[in-house]
Amino acid sequence: MPSRAAVVAVTALAPVSWGTTYAVTTEFLPPDRPLFTGLMRALPAGLALLALTRTLPRGAWWWRSAVLGALNIGAFFPLLFLAAYRLPGGVAAVVGSVGPLFVVGLAALLLGERPTVRALSAATAAAFGVSLVVLTAGAAFDWVGVVAGLASSASMSVGTVLTKRWGRPAGTGPLAMTGWQLTAGGLVIAPVAFLVEGAPPALDGGALLGYAYLALANTAVAYWLWFRGIGRLSATSVTLLGPLSPLTAAVVGWVALGQSLGPVQLVGMAVAFAATVTGQIAPRRVRPSGSAEQTGPGVPVDLAVPAVRR
Repeated sequence: MPSRAAVVAVTALAPVSWGTTYAVTTEFLPPDRPLFTGLMRALPAGLALLALTRTLPRGAWWWRSAVLGALNIGAFFPLLFLAAYRLPGGVAAVVGSVGPLFVVGLAALLLGERPTVRALSAATAAAFGVSLVVLTAGAAFDWVGVVAGLASSASMSVGTVLTKRWGRPAGTGPLAMTGWQLTAGGLVIAPVAFLVEGAPPALDGGALLGYAYLALANTAVAYWLWFRGIGRLSATSVTLLGPLSPLTAAVVGWVALGQSLGPVQLVGMAVAFAATVTGQIAPRRVRPSGSAEQTGPGVPVDLAVPAVRR
């Protein structure tokens, strides 16, 4: 098994990849088609993974995959895009950064992961740091956008915790399970996209390349890494990697789009990154002499052998 640090580093590539979505969307994709973009991210990636793994759900995993796909993809994407369209980008990012706080509470209820002062402090500091990076003076609040942003964070948070709670069926790897969820989520988005936005737009070469990148690297690979990380780390630890997404977006905007980063933004980046690193420190556990290694609710997942082989 790889070391915990290696698992954290590889899982962190997922939110780093998601941080490039804004630049790709604004520079290469047709404007004002957020639902179509969500569909093109999810469904082709899911179908490609199904074809690659040649594994379908069995038994209860049909409805579990549908639930997880709806939470992590099908509801998350439309709500996220609605928040992005109704709110300034900075406000939307700050609203989305409360996700780790949702996960801390849900993990306590559903997984028995007792919230620690370190986890709560890291989640709060990460949200504060992100706000310094992206929130601008005079940013307007739209309550529909705020509710949509909070709902998108809650949807992804519930999906993350349930993914951890349910694990995976024996003999099934994270790649197959990622394909199930992306396909289910894409099928949820498809009718909404066509009803709201109509027929697909005409696509040029740049748009095709942009959608290919979003579907493959930004979605298929990134979500595989994310779900793989959920299987090997605590839900709180994984979700505290989320602030790397807006931080990456800020860096990409500075490097590739000519956006500025002032002293306040740099301080915010340092605070958010420090909180992310702090959130990856595994809780210490004292095991009574002679006791057997065990897993399940109440036992720190970071230090336990997975109950279901992942």
